[in-house]
Amino acid sequence: MVEDDDGLGTQLVRGLDRAGYTASRVRTGGAALTQVTGPTPPDLVLLDLGLPDMDGAQVCRRIRERTDIPVIVVTARGDEADRVEALDLGSDDYLVKPFGFAELLARMRAVRRRPPGRAGGREADLLRHGPLTLDRRSRRITVDDRPVAVTAREYDLLAFLAADPGRVRTRQEIFTGVWGDWFGSPKVLDVHIGAIRRKLGKPELIETVYGVGFRLAGAQGAGTRAATDPGRLPAQGDRRQDLPGR
Repeated sequence: MVEDDDGLGTQLVRGLDRAGYTASRVRTGGAALTQVTGPTPPDLVLLDLGLPDMDGAQVCRRIRERTDIPVIVVTARGDEADRVEALDLGSDDYLVKPFGFAELLARMRAVRRRPPGRAGGREADLLRHGPLTLDRRSRRITVDDRPVAVTAREYDLLAFLAADPGRVRTRQEIFTGVWGDWFGSPKVLDVHIGAIRRKLGKPELIETVYGVGFRLAGAQGAGTRAATDPGRLPAQGDRRQDLPGR
């Protein structure tokens, strides 16, 4: 962990230790670069961007130049430009403070499941479903190779459905996975789904399963068969837990 905030760094190291990881922390980018190229490099790096000696984005770039170790940026910088820069420089994921610890663990597990090697890993960053492609590194979406401009929340929602295409996601699963602890109107989900359908230009890609939720429809002939028995689909466990305000 590369984190100069002693309070947060100590708290997270203790939490990771309790979760079964062997975690250590450095406070500067220089120390991080020494660690990743040393005789016992880490399996994964959690990287803050606001470091005292250099910008964390440049630390990420230099790590990627030297090694394939997965990097998750963990920072208070929530602007889209910061996310895109870090992802383009080679980070594997991006998490904005404040965040839920369960979400951090889930993202760590997801990153470690990806194939090793940047060539294989780069392809693993692409979610393809029929005409739809999501690039998880740059958070860009294309349909039939046409760029589609979406908001950060719309991207998160579509990526949540695309992570397991064909599986019915209940409304509660979607709220928990995309919004976290949401206390507003449930109609916000329908508004976002409608906006995504319009922007994709292929509304049939997102299928409404009445009384249950939504799914990313079949890549061929999307929407031709409704999922009336969501129980037959594979179940999954951990989903990210956001704090309010994300």
